[in-house]
Amino acid sequence: MTTSLTVDKDLALNLFRQMVLIRSFEDRLLQYFLQGMLPGTLHQYQGQEAVAVGVCSALRREDLIFSTHRPVGHAVAKGVSLKLIAAELWGKSTGCCGGKGGQMHLSDISVGMMPSNAIVGANIPIATGAALSFKLRGPDRVAVSFFGDGAANTGAFHEGLNLAAVKQAPVIFICENNLYAASTHISSSMRIEHIAERAKSYGMPGYTIDGMDAFAVYQAAQSAVDRARRGDGPTLIECKTYRYMGHSRGDPGGYRTREEVLAWGKKDPIKTLRERLISDYEQDDRDLDLIHQECQDIVQEAIDFAINSPEPDPTETYTHVFATLEGAIEHT
Repeated sequence: MTTSLTVDKDLALNLFRQMVLIRSFEDRLLQYFLQGMLPGTLHQYQGQEAVAVGVCSALRREDLIFSTHRPVGHAVAKGVSLKLIAAELWGKSTGCCGGKGGQMHLSDISVGMMPSNAIVGANIPIATGAALSFKLRGPDRVAVSFFGDGAANTGAFHEGLNLAAVKQAPVIFICENNLYAASTHISSSMRIEHIAERAKSYGMPGYTIDGMDAFAVYQAAQSAVDRARRGDGPTLIECKTYRYMGHSRGDPGGYRTREEVLAWGKKDPIKTLRERLISDYEQDDRDLDLIHQECQDIVQEAIDFAINSPEPDPTETYTHVFATLEGAIEHT
């Protein structure tokens, strides 16, 4: 995919800062989890930060994103408070979902983060539906669906993309192709080289880009968002990326070779952007170190907030189970 868009220094620094914040947070979560101090489980995002940050940097606050079982990076990139995310992971009442969702079900509609969905591929038609509502009601908004390579083999993928194309819905489909659906390598589940090739089947543009390059992701996303806002319909963007951790914290990743992990480690999106900031933007190395330290401080503050927050009241078990009649009438 070619584009004439440029990335100015302020945006480049913001991309870097957001990626460092996500990585710092995920790394600290792992430490707490291994010490038995974090409840639940973890599906981590280290290595894929350029995708979430690059895409969300092309969006407005009122645009909506739909995430997966690996939602922390998406939530941070869309602007959800780190304190609210941390509290949710600790199951506290101050969490973004009141402690009811946990790591796989994060949401903050005020910044456009719709409830993340742990069912593989399930958010694809939901994002299409949201985009159709934008088109019918007229607001200048777009929807984004994040999903992995495994989701590209589900019925929801085919149905969602086909409907979006037929209706020219303002939705962008972001496939984070990290090569593995849990432990199944993509070569065992499909015979095409690029998932983006499937876009042709639905009559929409499809692009395969370097998902370890935040600039490439941002530029591709910005082009797709502009296209959607013009009323020209959806786009499929496949981001070739890699998760450095196992599928979940119970996965040691033994199905991957050491050589493969090391090769992708050399493409670390944070490391490569840091090098670009120094070489192309004449950014001082010490200033970048300061960003790392600031992110560490923000992470610690968020975790302290979570740990010290109150547990939910037991009566909260019965709230948000049924819609009230007044609420149903209000939204008809």
